[in-house]
Amino acid sequence: MALAVVALVRTRVLFAVVVLSGVYSFLMGVVLFALDAVDVAMTEAAVGAGVSTVLLLGALSLCRAREARPAARPWVPLVVAIGTGLLLVYGTLGLPLPSDPHAPVHTHVVPRYLEQGPAEAGIPNIVAAVLASYRGFDTLGEVTVVFTAGIGVIALLRRKAKEER
Repeated sequence: MALAVVALVRTRVLFAVVVLSGVYSFLMGVVLFALDAVDVAMTEAAVGAGVSTVLLLGALSLCRAREARPAARPWVPLVVAIGTGLLLVYGTLGLPLPSDPHAPVHTHVVPRYLEQGPAEAGIPNIVAAVLASYRGFDTLGEVTVVFTAGIGVIALLRRKAKEER
């Protein structure tokens, strides 16, 4: 994954950037699968490596093949990105460790979902119950974003096809 990121940052050929992004998403899916998060791994592989790559390749057909070099060094965006990253890391310092059995998520949230989830949602699989019921609006939002991106790419491709005729 680190090699894919380094290659992503260094290349200016947009086709290679799209392919490397798909490779990175696929490798992230493999990591999630190894961490026993199979549902998240399948979503990452389908959306990250599959749908997003196809949509980006469709959008790329409307652009030039190479990224233009910036006129000046982008120091301000770099400083903002590093500052934001440092703030995010600082914000995580007060969080409990994921393996802490006394963390609030393990003492309050997880037991409630496991005990009452199947009865409340009417779905025996707790992962499906969380995604479809408890986080239903979040999942709907994610689907809406992907759908909107797909419609946008289709609209752009149809426009280009009309111009060529």
